[in-house]
Amino acid sequence: MITDARLTQDVLAELAWDPSVTATDLGVTARDGIVTLTGHVDSFAQKHAAEAASRRVRGVKAIVEEIAVDLPFDRRRTDEDIAAAVVNRLDWDAAILPDTVTAGVQDGWVTLNGAVDWNFQKDAAALDVRSLLGVVGLTNRITIKLRANARDIAEGIKGALGRSWFFDPKRVGVDVEGDRVRLTGSVHTEHERRLAAVTAWGSPGVAIVENDLAIV
Repeated sequence: MITDARLTQDVLAELAWDPSVTATDLGVTARDGIVTLTGHVDSFAQKHAAEAASRRVRGVKAIVEEIAVDLPFDRRRTDEDIAAAVVNRLDWDAAILPDTVTAGVQDGWVTLNGAVDWNFQKDAAALDVRSLLGVVGLTNRITIKLRANARDIAEGIKGALGRSWFFDPKRVGVDVEGDRVRLTGSVHTEHERRLAAVTAWGSPGVAIVENDLAIV
């Protein structure tokens, strides 16, 4: 059993270890596996990196993210400049087909809309935006086009899990309703749990993955 104090120290150690997290004034508290992150960072990319690093720590069940993005003066951009940069970055991304994603910007906060074929394309669009100067937040409203029926999605995911070294097909259940996938059963580690979700996202037509796998 990991105590709250130990979990807090482990998250702080992971933040200090990750070279993509350079902020030094981040605060961490933990209670029953729920970690709260506070403080200020100088870019949205830093904010995302801190959250991603915290999620890697064993014992973390959920993240409450209260980090504020405080842009230095020389990194501030107008909404028009940010919008132009987003459009340019998306145009140069080979993973995203032309005219499938649109962007709106208000006070440095970017909202992405559109419909794509695969979840990796949705993630790619978000990655393109996170690293841009001037961005303080992101809302990703891109949807996934439904391309297969529920049975085909379920069978495809089960086949992919069965080919992996990590999973016993008898221990992982896959339920599909429309474009929503629910994973049930159990795995041995948090890494396996995340990997199962990544595998499910690899199926065409999947818009939501509910990861209810238990770690035993």
